[in-house]
Amino acid sequence: MITIRKATREDASVIIDFQRKMAWETEQVTLVEEVIIKGVKAVFDDSFRGQYWVAEDAGIVAASLLITYEWSDWRNCNVWWFQSVYVLPEFRRTGIFRAMYQHIKNEADEHNIAGLRLYVETNNLKAQHTYEALGMKSLHYKMYEWMKE
Repeated sequence: MITIRKATREDASVIIDFQRKMAWETEQVTLVEEVIIKGVKAVFDDSFRGQYWVAEDAGIVAASLLITYEWSDWRNCNVWWFQSVYVLPEFRRTGIFRAMYQHIKNEADEHNIAGLRLYVETNNLKAQHTYEALGMKSLHYKMYEWMKE
């Protein structure tokens, strides 16, 4: 039985571990421990930064994600962005992310959120197929960024 819930500060160590694993798995990046610890804890310290959600299966935290907010002046309400999505390998392709997505979508409906967005690596075809199967669409936008090194 999968349970979806808002993460608590007690989940921080699991979320930090998931972020380390995801960074390595997707980009072969080793995160700086002090930075990722402070970064995850900052969300719990200031809810305006976002909210973490976790999925548990038989008491095991099997997945987590972060929702961040984008103000849309066009819609006069927020858009929620999925970020930092991680599912333990042994729980992938079991419907756990689908359950999380549906839960977050229901929350968005209840809180007058304009929509849900995410970005995905262009080569991550499995993830793209998952998102499309949930009814999400690939849009015409390209993403650009400037990031400090």
